[in-house]
Amino acid sequence: MAGKEWQERPLVLQWRRSGMTFASIEFLFYFFPLFLASYFSAKSITTRNYIFLAFSLVFYSAGYTPHILLLLASVAINFLLARAIDDRDGAPRKRVLVYGVVFNLLLLGIFKYTGFLVENVNAVIEPLGASLPMPRISLPLGISFYSFHAISYLADIYKRKVHANRDPAQFALYMCMFPQLVAGPIVRYATVAKQLSRRRTTMGRFSAGARLFVIGLAWKVLIADEVARLADGVFDTTTHPTFVEAWLGLYAYTVQIYFDFAGYSTMAVGLGVMVGFVLPRNFRVPYTAHSMTDFWRRWHMSLSAFLRDYLYIPLGGNRRGELRTYLNLSTVFLLCGLWHGASWNFVIWGAHHGALLIIERAFLGRWLKRLPGAVAHFYTVVAVMLGWVWFRADSFGGAMDMFAGLAGFHGFSRASLALGFGLTPLAIAALVVGGLIGFFRWPRWKALAGQGAFAAVVNYAFIAVLMLASVAWVGGTTATPFLYYRF
Repeated sequence: MAGKEWQERPLVLQWRRSGMTFASIEFLFYFFPLFLASYFSAKSITTRNYIFLAFSLVFYSAGYTPHILLLLASVAINFLLARAIDDRDGAPRKRVLVYGVVFNLLLLGIFKYTGFLVENVNAVIEPLGASLPMPRISLPLGISFYSFHAISYLADIYKRKVHANRDPAQFALYMCMFPQLVAGPIVRYATVAKQLSRRRTTMGRFSAGARLFVIGLAWKVLIADEVARLADGVFDTTTHPTFVEAWLGLYAYTVQIYFDFAGYSTMAVGLGVMVGFVLPRNFRVPYTAHSMTDFWRRWHMSLSAFLRDYLYIPLGGNRRGELRTYLNLSTVFLLCGLWHGASWNFVIWGAHHGALLIIERAFLGRWLKRLPGAVAHFYTVVAVMLGWVWFRADSFGGAMDMFAGLAGFHGFSRASLALGFGLTPLAIAALVVGGLIGFFRWPRWKALAGQGAFAAVVNYAFIAVLMLASVAWVGGTTATPFLYYRF
């Protein structure tokens, strides 16, 4: 899928290749330097906001220009809805909130789930001799993220946690700023509200942001992209994978999706810090968790917080007894799976996580706390990896074939093309380094390097090496979209 146009089979719902990513020559050497030069040449915060917004719209339109009209329409309508909620009380206030939530969910539903709905309706009515025409709808870049931004904004205004922003440019920047527009993190308006009108940039902050950006870039191009060929080879081209192939391919994808998405999020946070915005952290070494409950406190934390605050708690959370709590968890994670993609595989992935969270809440969580940490860690990693089969496989049959391989039903080893082309020396190195970084807890860099001038020199030298290596990799390969661009 990386480097190619992607189509969700069999939904006839197409995802167009992104025209520019953070890990591309266009971004690193043209777009971003020009943005920084323009941004810091402006003295007033208002001018900087307009420059930031203009570059964000250019960045977004590089993927597929017509979809920018949908984004702008969403911004305009949510701006008006927010003001209407803020200006009302009682039932009228709630009514406008309902209109806003329905509008954003309808927008998401039409562009992301129409094909899925039609396909499933046809599965029911085709035996009766009827069928609906399959629509061809291109999936707007980042629609899942900016729709959730809008819903959280309207809900927080309704709860009187924030007031509606009366400046259309500031609100548009909140919705459209390019670091987090297309793949998160999901940013609450309250997090950046004050920064939209005043923010401080210093050389120290710029340097810290640049360091985060380089680390994220290295995770993406030096680890995620290197192991992607092995994961793609096993999942996309290998039929009846053997035990060795299946586990290598699944491990490669487990490394890939973490360093791809965490790399993007780290770059997004770094870009924000460089220009004065503090964006929320999205990952906290999730593969070191000792339970699935702990995993979801560490993985895609902005989505977890959104689902908790705007779905799980409004449904009643854990306040209405155990059975209702289990029902709420099931609902939340089924919808979490569906949010990731219009496919039953994603729904099953959500059900997989929801079921494990329910079991942990019922009794397994207490057992895990009494087990040695290594055993609880092993259980969590295996449970997460088995869930990734549903997330990555392109069909139900493909997932079952992969599970058969993992169980050894297709034999235990063979020299296949997937291993021959994917298991290169660089991929092996990326698998090892990715495993060491991703699956184990290490002391902080400062604790390892110490303090003082020498430690600072080592730190900057390390970042410089990472940057040079990443740029060399980017320049020598075709830019690949981030996995979460499709959501």
